[in-house]
Amino acid sequence: MRLLRRRFFIFIDVITGATRRGYATKYVAKVTSSSPSGRSLSAEVSLPNPLPADVRGYPLPRRHLICRATNLLLRHGTSSNLSDAFSDLSDYLSSLSLSLTPDEASEILKSLNCPRLAVDFFHFVPSVCPTSQTDPFLYNRIILILSKSNLPDRFDRVRSILDLMVKSNVRGNISTVNILIGFFGNTEDLQTCLGLVKKWELKMNSFTYKCLLQAYLRSRDSSKAFDVYCEIRRGGHKLDVFAYNMLLDALAKDEKIDQACQVFQDMKRKHCRGDEYSYTIMIRTMGRIGKYNEAVSLFNEMITEGLTLNVVGYNTLMQVLAKGKMVDKAIQVFSKMVETGCRPNEYTYSLVLNLLVAEGQLVKLDGVVEMSKMYMTQGIYSYLVRTLSKLGHVSEAHRLFCDMWSFPVKGERDSYMSMLESLCGAGKTVEAIEMLSKIHEKGVVTDTMMYNTVFSALGKQKQISHIHDLFEKMKKDGPSPDIFTYNILISSFGRVGEVDEAIKIFEELESSDCKPDIVSYNSLINCLGKNGDVDEAHVRFKEMQEKGLNPDVVTYSTLMECFGKTERVEMAYRLFEEMLVKGCQPNIVTYNILLDCLEKSGRTAEAVDMYTRMKQQGLTPDSITYSVLERLQSGSHGKSRIRRKNPITGWVVSPL
Repeated sequence: MRLLRRRFFIFIDVITGATRRGYATKYVAKVTSSSPSGRSLSAEVSLPNPLPADVRGYPLPRRHLICRATNLLLRHGTSSNLSDAFSDLSDYLSSLSLSLTPDEASEILKSLNCPRLAVDFFHFVPSVCPTSQTDPFLYNRIILILSKSNLPDRFDRVRSILDLMVKSNVRGNISTVNILIGFFGNTEDLQTCLGLVKKWELKMNSFTYKCLLQAYLRSRDSSKAFDVYCEIRRGGHKLDVFAYNMLLDALAKDEKIDQACQVFQDMKRKHCRGDEYSYTIMIRTMGRIGKYNEAVSLFNEMITEGLTLNVVGYNTLMQVLAKGKMVDKAIQVFSKMVETGCRPNEYTYSLVLNLLVAEGQLVKLDGVVEMSKMYMTQGIYSYLVRTLSKLGHVSEAHRLFCDMWSFPVKGERDSYMSMLESLCGAGKTVEAIEMLSKIHEKGVVTDTMMYNTVFSALGKQKQISHIHDLFEKMKKDGPSPDIFTYNILISSFGRVGEVDEAIKIFEELESSDCKPDIVSYNSLINCLGKNGDVDEAHVRFKEMQEKGLNPDVVTYSTLMECFGKTERVEMAYRLFEEMLVKGCQPNIVTYNILLDCLEKSGRTAEAVDMYTRMKQQGLTPDSITYSVLERLQSGSHGKSRIRRKNPITGWVVSPL
């Protein structure tokens, strides 16, 4: 037997030669022959391929093994019981007499797309890779996976892994601390992370300080972040421009201007070249404290440094100049922006426009538009027209609108709608009708809202002939009238006393796809009552109730005033009582109408009682109320009274 063993190892030495491994390895041998006595035999040994190694001698991960192990695990990844997956992996490794290296286990962890599966595999690894229990890189990998996951218990899981490191006497590295600081942030666990630096006898590097700085900044604790920055400066560590910008922005937002200026100057002394964002933050900061000239100096410094100026930088400076009411300098910056090929956006124009309006120099807007003609778009024109219209500068809006009209692209509906509203608001109904007829030329479809806007303006100016023509055109060419169209027309015809036309429109409404609503009946009742046909108004009131429409406070108030004008006070008073029974709360207008009716008919006591009820309801008297009360005190039962005109119906309107 001794001879057999010696021959066996001699045979192995011959085969392996210089490649003989210096550590224990399992070999599989095949017996090829033996002596007659059985005291010796020959065996053929197949040597395993040595693990590939890098230039430093460390074994490289076996990619085929990593892929195979990952596929085995992911195949059972959706299963609630993962024991089969780990059993298959153990059998696979045992069949090949292989074991995983820590690097290979780390690569498998990285390849698993399920954090829970990764945690389970991490706890399984020691059974197939005994050396993994003391490898800090494997711990770093699982902590990093958990930090990027959305698991609700990820913080507890990371804490348990840290406890496992302590129990296993695993000494982490500075990367472990960096990952933990970035994960926990400025929480109670942050001090634990910093304690690990001392416990593991580590030395914080620049990246560690950057992680710590960002942890405080993300929690909006700029004071502690600045303390960390001072420690970085004392230690001679360096920060990148991203970290500087985060610190500058936090200090500026917390109005720690002196500290922000100090950091910015240190940044330049440390030869860390600031970027556009660094200068933009400082320009905004200077504008916040009113140092507008310093902001301009910083802007010029950006140009000197050769930085690529973007629209954010230009807008920030113009915002500062607008705050300082520096119109000429703002226009100079805008001109520079256009010269350098930086396209202004809508916000840029809004800054210039608001500044010119505020300073009363809107005449300079034409020059701004002219110098940026190459960048003017349909959207910019639309914004300027809408804004000028809302601010009441109709002439300027119309002039820009004419420029926009010559724009060779499809128009924007909102801009045309704004221009229509401006023209109608200024009483330029002829121009509005002309524009409405030509909008389709710019690819914009005229809709019902556009027509309603013009109808409303025509009704206010009592231009009934235009209403007739436009309504016929609308029915012929479209769009179809809606309930608002009919209500506006009924009110408009009633305003000028054309009761028959109002009734005709109402009947047309009843036969259309739209059905009358409360506003329709209110407008018709107002039209009938105002023009003396109170009985027909009362009939319409009953009709709307029969159709299931509940009269509102406007309906009751309108009809009560109709009865009051014809001295039918009892009917007005009955309507008031019915109103209360129906649960419709009267407003100040209702009480004013009834007080006026009672005062005119000489029913002073009832008027005083009505005033008391009004006060009990919590309503505040207005000028009309006091006018009626004055007549009550003087005893003069006047036949006229002050009325507030509703811009639509011409009737009394509630101040509420």
